[in-house]
Parts: sequence; C-alpha cells; structure tokens
Amino acid sequence: MTKILSLPYYKIVNALQRDSWIVVRQRDSHIRLQKRIANETLKVTVPAHKPVKRSTLAHILKHAKIDIQVFLNNL
Repeated sequence: MTKILSLPYYKIVNALQRDSWIVVRQRDSHIRLQKRIANETLKVTVPAHKPVKRSTLAHILKHAKIDIQVFLNNL
C-alpha cells in the first residue's frame, strides 16, 4: 500500500487536471473541480493550503474515485 503524501494544493490541482478534471471556480481558499463520467458528474473541493493534510487528500481522492497510484503517476 502506498502512503499518501502531504502536498501543496497547486500540485494536487495540477495532478487532477492531468486526469481530465476542470477547475470550475475558486472561492476564497477553496478550489472547486469537476469531471463528467458517463451519466455522472463528480465534484471535489481542494483547499488552497500549503500543504494539504494527508487525511484531507485521502478524502479528496476517495470522492474523486481516483486510485492513489494513478494520482501519484499524474504528479
């Protein structure tokens, strides 16, 4: 099992964008991204923190339905 790293928000956003996620908006210190899959629209919010906590990143990846290894390859 790969351990999730504590990363700055801009690296997380860039990795998600490489996986076809689109930045929809930014409000204060939160960035909203979304991705369409078949009949479903996935939405995640990334806090603009340096660094984003590992537990927060784990929840983001869970809601985004992205495997940790795929995410790390997109970094």
